[in-house]
Amino acid sequence: MIEFETILSPACTHVGVQARSKKGVLEQACQCLAEAFPEIEPRRLLEGLLARERLGSTGLGEGVAIPHCRFDRCEAPVACFLKTERGIDFDAPDDELVDLLFVLAVPLHEQRIHLEILGALARAFDDPGNLASLRRAPSDQGLFDTLQRQLAMSQRE
Repeated sequence: MIEFETILSPACTHVGVQARSKKGVLEQACQCLAEAFPEIEPRRLLEGLLARERLGSTGLGEGVAIPHCRFDRCEAPVACFLKTERGIDFDAPDDELVDLLFVLAVPLHEQRIHLEILGALARAFDDPGNLASLRRAPSDQGLFDTLQRQLAMSQRE
């Protein structure tokens, strides 16, 4: 079972994020991760995330995206979870704007855990009730707590 509390902290979970573009929201996520994890260079992480986006959108649909990349400057998986004030065009398959983003960086050598994390996230985000609860979260801590509960439940199923 993946221990998401070691991957995502309340300090990297934010509601009301002001961003107007894919690049803009990813820049904010990278800056947040760099503040929490000094070994992360935000510009290099942004380059990795944008390179991954060029391979194909990480938008899942239903207003959710999981921008992710393997990154040589982290020793363990790290993440940032953002709820934007307005939807952002993420080239999602359903053409809906994205307002929930789980931004993930995983060490280069951790391919298996990378796929396990993506699978657990996809299961949690596949539930419309979960998405509604996340969108109702009024605070950073509320968003963090709601997501952690959902991720724990999705791994028990």
